[in-house]
Amino acid sequence: MSKEAELPTVAADEHARRASISHAEKGRWERLWPVIACGAGLFSDGYLNNIIGPVNTMLSKIYPDEYGASSAQANVASITFAGTVLGMLFFGYTSDHFSRKWSLFASTIIIILFATLGTGSYGAGGSPSGLLAALVAYRFFLGIGIGGEYPAGSVGCAEGTGELKAGSRNKWFILFTNVQIDLAFFIAAVVATIVVVATGEDHLRVAWRICLGIGILPPLSLLYLRIKLQEPEAFKRESLAKAKTPWLLILKFYWQRLVIVSIIWFIYDFSAYSFGIYATTIVNNLLGEGQPLWKSLAWNILINFFYIPGCLAGAFVADLKSMGPKKTLFIGVMLQGIIGFIMAGCYPWLAEPKNIGGFVVVYGVFLMLGEFGPGDNIGLIASKTCATGIRGQYYGVAAAMGKIGAFAGSYALDAIQKNAGDDKIAAGRNPFFVASALAFLAGGLVLLLPHIGQDTIDMEDVNFRAYLSEHGYDTSKMGLGASGDVSSDDNVAIATKPGATSA
Repeated sequence: MSKEAELPTVAADEHARRASISHAEKGRWERLWPVIACGAGLFSDGYLNNIIGPVNTMLSKIYPDEYGASSAQANVASITFAGTVLGMLFFGYTSDHFSRKWSLFASTIIIILFATLGTGSYGAGGSPSGLLAALVAYRFFLGIGIGGEYPAGSVGCAEGTGELKAGSRNKWFILFTNVQIDLAFFIAAVVATIVVVATGEDHLRVAWRICLGIGILPPLSLLYLRIKLQEPEAFKRESLAKAKTPWLLILKFYWQRLVIVSIIWFIYDFSAYSFGIYATTIVNNLLGEGQPLWKSLAWNILINFFYIPGCLAGAFVADLKSMGPKKTLFIGVMLQGIIGFIMAGCYPWLAEPKNIGGFVVVYGVFLMLGEFGPGDNIGLIASKTCATGIRGQYYGVAAAMGKIGAFAGSYALDAIQKNAGDDKIAAGRNPFFVASALAFLAGGLVLLLPHIGQDTIDMEDVNFRAYLSEHGYDTSKMGLGASGDVSSDDNVAIATKPGATSA
């Protein structure tokens, strides 16, 4: 039986009964606030990852020999990604096999703890190498907490949108996942500029700690909401937490799709995070020596601003019937590839300090298209192309591949620039050639993905249940019904398309 074949459906009146119960029990805010609480934690990911760009520049000025001229800059910038990969895989497992809620809560506590430790006075009066080693260690553990935001937070957010109005579900998911990351990128650039101006460039040791310390505020603001969270309805109905996980059947059913989604995410993060981290350094190099730090940071604000219109436009386009996540992703990566090649070709002109405005605008459009397409939609596609019972692990693996791409990109961009030697044009242009070629590859892979509709999550659960049943797996033990969280009726998969709910 084909995975895409028509499957048996439950009676329409049974579906209508459940929909009416859902309407009666939950108002608009009751359905929306779990989406916010689960997804908005990615603001921490965006802020703590992007603020390290300006912090890198500050540390390079404070310790030019120990930091600026060594691999320490790349280590501090990328070590968070290594921790994030571990966090994604670990919390992907716990969110599927134990609890979405408590996995998310644990990751929040880890972020708060290590974001706080990262701003301490370690190394004061001692060797710079001790300070930098401690910073690397704390950011690794910080990354583990950030990693939990994806397979627990984003997955819970996606499942929560299933209770919202059809025609708006993709938008709400994007608004509280990728838009949060991009907004945090922009806020990080603003914070860095304000802090440096306020402290002055003679007090950068204070400035970089303040910049990192502000990162504890977003997770603290969500802590109460996350304590109040309940497990998503889809998780209650379709969880494999109380059943034996059929690993071989899962791999046979999903491996091809997972590989495609993972490669696309790898390519997106390879460009998005590495370019974001080094944006301040790139602009600083274009401005030349002798310029105040605040000036390069101010230009960085404009660069990061371009993320916002891109991700907002993508959020609304992804819900249009004529577009959807798949087409939006394809258009975004193809246009980004075109702009990247144009930018590489024009780089000798753009690299002149007098044309810094033109560079920032073209570079901003390059970043904007990345957010419009893959930035908004790769997480959405990852969360909706697999069944609820293994969504945390599926999403965690795909997102981990993305972070491996970010990790690789941060080193690759550094290596590309250094291997260019004294040729500053090649050092600036070559990364765009690489990023644009990868964007076209991602565009080709997008065409292999399935269509993503408003009800894809529900239909995917039905397809997966039918597949398991066909291969002799006992699906009666799926769900959390035995714990009293849901009734036994709720363990029946709904195969009919859910009716539009008001949200």
